[in-house]
Amino acid sequence: MQITSIQRWAPHLLSALRIVAAGSFFTHGTMKLVSWPAPFEYPMNALLYVAGLMEVIGGFLLIVGFLSRTTAFLLSGLMAFAYFIAHGSQGFFPVLNHGEAALLYCFLFLYIAAAGPGPWSIDAQVAKSQQEPMRAASL
Repeated sequence: MQITSIQRWAPHLLSALRIVAAGSFFTHGTMKLVSWPAPFEYPMNALLYVAGLMEVIGGFLLIVGFLSRTTAFLLSGLMAFAYFIAHGSQGFFPVLNHGEAALLYCFLFLYIAAAGPGPWSIDAQVAKSQQEPMRAASL
């Protein structure tokens, strides 16, 4: 049985998924950089500071939906790197090596890079405003 009535919400749910995931991702960076909403539990090093900056800046860009595809692609790579550096060496299964979040963020951001940010984004508004003059010119 197919639930076709929910398909019309797919673009908006993509935007909601992007916003919620980016908001959660943003807090991973704020934990590293400013100890909010809680202090980061591991000692900081240069790689973690870079990751924290990418999480804060990239998370914010994805929350508002600006430069979404590029940002999501870069963050997907960051999470792939994090998975293999911090988690993959501790065993194969993500549930055992505590890498589930990194793995899920990696593929979620890769999907956003491919699918786009959805209609609730600055990118969508910019694209819409660029199409309006072209429509007027073709009339």
